[in-house]
Amino acid sequence: MPSIRIAVLSLCCLLVPGVMRAEVRLPHVLSDHAVLQRNRPIHIWGWATPASHLTIHFHEQTVAAVTDDLGEWSAWLKPETAGGPYSLTVVGDGPDVTVADLLVGDVWIASGQSNMEIPLDGFPGSAVIKNAAQEIAAATNPRLRLLLVERSSSDFPVDDEPDTWTLCTPETARRFSAVAYFFGREIAAKENIPVGLIDSTWGGTPADSWVSMDTLGTNPDLLPAFAARAHFGDELGDVNARIAAEKAATVAALASGKPRPQFPWHPDPDSWMPAGLYNGMIAPLTPLSIRGFLWYQGETNSARDRARYYESLFSALILDWRMHFAQGPLPFFFVQISSFNSPGEDWGMVRDAQRRTLALENTAMAVTLDVGEADNVHPPDKQTVGHRLALAARHMVYGEDVAYASPLFRQATPELQPDGTPAIRVWLDNAQGLTARGTAITAFEVAGPDHKFVAAQAKIEGDTVLVWSTALPNPTYVRYGWMGVVPVNLYNAAGLPMSTFTSESQPPQ
Repeated sequence: MPSIRIAVLSLCCLLVPGVMRAEVRLPHVLSDHAVLQRNRPIHIWGWATPASHLTIHFHEQTVAAVTDDLGEWSAWLKPETAGGPYSLTVVGDGPDVTVADLLVGDVWIASGQSNMEIPLDGFPGSAVIKNAAQEIAAATNPRLRLLLVERSSSDFPVDDEPDTWTLCTPETARRFSAVAYFFGREIAAKENIPVGLIDSTWGGTPADSWVSMDTLGTNPDLLPAFAARAHFGDELGDVNARIAAEKAATVAALASGKPRPQFPWHPDPDSWMPAGLYNGMIAPLTPLSIRGFLWYQGETNSARDRARYYESLFSALILDWRMHFAQGPLPFFFVQISSFNSPGEDWGMVRDAQRRTLALENTAMAVTLDVGEADNVHPPDKQTVGHRLALAARHMVYGEDVAYASPLFRQATPELQPDGTPAIRVWLDNAQGLTARGTAITAFEVAGPDHKFVAAQAKIEGDTVLVWSTALPNPTYVRYGWMGVVPVNLYNAAGLPMSTFTSESQPPQ
């Protein structure tokens, strides 16, 4: 729609004598201090008067472009190696447009809900980051550039967003995703390159909101997303009424000098609209050349009616973003949701769905069961989370010989122990040097054909685990870490914790 409005305005300018023609405009994502993706064709685009002839200058390159009938133009620069700072100038009908202090490096988009959104400064009054004061004070980093995307939901894909790039300073970093910052800091240091981080996050949001309607509307496996929205829609009147009442109560309290009242959290209805956050916060970024994605979300999809289709939804999200960015199977590294005591929700099912999503190429998962806290949905140790994501990038993207993957379930086979007790042997990948921390191996369960799980005993044998229960004479299935709070104590030699899994082909619906 913005493009149509620009075209209409441009046509009016052409028809009215004495009116200046429309000036060249770049998207906000191509602003001063931006990072442009290295070693790949660099996409430059924007808007101007229809049929305008433009010239783009960058570093030692010059390319031409012509706007189409809607006033949109696009140009591609040849790949550049890491470096800068440079300037980009677009010469057209009006004044030249120049953006300065551009670096060429790697661009990563970080997205998801509150555990990715939480900034170095934390959420005042409710959540903090470990060693926040020291981390913020040390956040001046010339290799990092930050773009914090404003929260926005839209009924249709928009072509621009209002925010621009900034330098990485204590003042800008304190408001930026802590996980993304710790990831970027490590990559910039290890690879000695500029890193551009885009923080496009909104706390308390379901994955359904981050998938485009192109995918939601054409994949029958994702129809539950619309059913969930319809159910939520039944409650919108009550939610909106509470929001209005809470705003009125807050205004009245502050006007009378009283403290700001505290109210139970409830979602912004717009943030739960299927495809709404894709439209408002991802679509404007899709023309940008990038290196990959970081994702931390799933807690809001842990209610059982949402958890049961999370594997299909999350896989669809990854493929959807890759389709729209049109740069091949871009790396997609994500965080498995952590330990948390959330009665009535199925965090184990979501974690296992995330594990199964690793079947998609060029994906990796940071397991964080050991940094979660039973009564804190926002655990403060985001340094470990960022580091584990960085390990995946260092190995899979940058070719470093570093261990990055947690022990992952491969196969379960029945076995009789020497005393005749039936057991299940769990075969694992990435399990070299498998050890247990603590006096006993916990969090394993076994079930018979009825899928009713009971607590089990386990012992490590090489890179495998033997699991059994004297209460179950015929174990058929085995699972690990299915409860909300997981007493994690299995690690590989790299110190990475084992992932939640079930040997069932699909968890029961």
